[in-house]
Amino acid sequence: MSDLLDDFRDDVDEPTPELVYGSVDEFVREYLRHMYTRPVGPGNARYRWAADWWRYPEAVARLEGLWRSWEHLRLDPATGASVWWRDHADHHMNLLLSPDGPFAKSKDACEPGEPLPYAEPPEKWFPDVRPSSKRDRLS
Repeated sequence: MSDLLDDFRDDVDEPTPELVYGSVDEFVREYLRHMYTRPVGPGNARYRWAADWWRYPEAVARLEGLWRSWEHLRLDPATGASVWWRDHADHHMNLLLSPDGPFAKSKDACEPGEPLPYAEPPEKWFPDVRPSSKRDRLS
């Protein structure tokens, strides 16, 4: 019986994988806006985006979900990336970029192939949640 308990305890004690991005802001700034290089703009533009995405509660919630699901699914070497794109990124980004989505009134623009516009959020809005040892190595 103790062998079974030891196996269970070993599973529980497995370290949590390090996060690649320490916050949703870092994820958007360093990854997502470079992957979705849609031409965005006001008026009759097909896509909308706001450089200050962090001012929109729906956007923050959806982008937080995208970041967390990306961190989880990146660990699946077989289909994780495909599942993330299909089930998470394309779903949420289509809603966020929609002309009637949360950024409908945004006037921010970029050309095809350029990263989505970005404005830095106020300091300490999105603290790095990685263990301090990881942050120290990055400094």
